[in-house]
Amino acid sequence: MKKLFTLMLLGVVLVLLGCNTWHGFGQDLEKTGEKIKKSPNN
Repeated sequence: MKKLFTLMLLGVVLVLLGCNTWHGFGQDLEKTGEKIKKSPNN
């Protein structure tokens, strides 16, 4: 029972970390796109 709880908790933590990582990646990508858009070469 304790092993099952530990595995479930680990799974939840990994899912939450994955969401935060993808959210941060999206923000970084958006900032990069804005910098390219504002560059004087365009």
